[in-house]
Amino acid sequence: MNTIVTTVLAAAALVATAGAAGAQTNTLAQIKARGVLNCGTSPGLAGFAMPDAQGNYKGLDVDLCRGIAAAIFNDPTKIKFVPLSSKDRFTALQAGEVDLLSRTTTWTMSRDTSLGLNFAGVNYYDGQGFMVRKKLGVDSALKLAGASVCVAQGTTTELNLADYFRSNKMKYEVVAFAGGDETIKAYESGRCDVFTTDSSGLYAERLKLQVPGDHIVLPEIISKEPLGPVVRHGDDNWLDVVKWTHNAMLNAEELGVTQANVDQMLKSDNPEIKRLVGTEGKFGEAIGLTNDWAYRIIKHVGNYGEVFDRNVGEGSLLKIARGQNALWTKGGLQYAPPIR
Repeated sequence: MNTIVTTVLAAAALVATAGAAGAQTNTLAQIKARGVLNCGTSPGLAGFAMPDAQGNYKGLDVDLCRGIAAAIFNDPTKIKFVPLSSKDRFTALQAGEVDLLSRTTTWTMSRDTSLGLNFAGVNYYDGQGFMVRKKLGVDSALKLAGASVCVAQGTTTELNLADYFRSNKMKYEVVAFAGGDETIKAYESGRCDVFTTDSSGLYAERLKLQVPGDHIVLPEIISKEPLGPVVRHGDDNWLDVVKWTHNAMLNAEELGVTQANVDQMLKSDNPEIKRLVGTEGKFGEAIGLTNDWAYRIIKHVGNYGEVFDRNVGEGSLLKIARGQNALWTKGGLQYAPPIR
């Protein structure tokens, strides 16, 4: 899921041209004129971005883009989803082929400072893990000495893997492939003992296996992978739109505003809710949107908790616990600045 540092720095050559040009543009105005949001996302990762049988994308990352489209157009369908590989995603954003990446992308220092890009928040706190066959009889990553490990090329997953085995003085064999689909197929065919990627990805990829129950995710998390949306440098207003779409969904969950009750909440006397749904203040106008911008997001897409539950949580096939992605009021890390 995460482009390795050398790939990141190599892509930076594009910044001087595409990044500088982007600094002179107004992305929100371009999107409004175009009539559609161009969202760069995963080619197919269950729970985050996956087209269904009719070609309609669904997932946590997808719903963030739908929330942005709802805020702009009052229509969450005015989106063109552009599937991008790990290797190509930054170049596509820099070149203006997409308006943002919402594609399980890890926020790192090199990406934030070397590519002419800005991260707009963290919509999923993740970490790299390992999956093995139950019959291997392994219950800890610390017992993987001498194992062969399948990993996707062009990701920081490779670097994290090397760091983990080196720090624990264990030998291993890398079996690398160009993309995620090739990697999981190689693992299932027996080309390697272990499959590694972000923990959320392990649960998603396990669903693709012939007998998912024959495989287990080991308990160790070996890295910090804060995943979030990314935009180009030089357009602070567009950064604000993306950032505050995510924040609005979090604030809505904290305030108990849902897709089902948001119309009723228009009558609320709670000042925080009034500012959220646009019945008080002009917060939407401040970022180039209508003052009911957050109401539109909640009405069409839901709050963060609803989005999490249906895509990766208990209402989904993945059934991932909220864990670190719970609200701060419930022991998690998800915390949004207030609308005021």
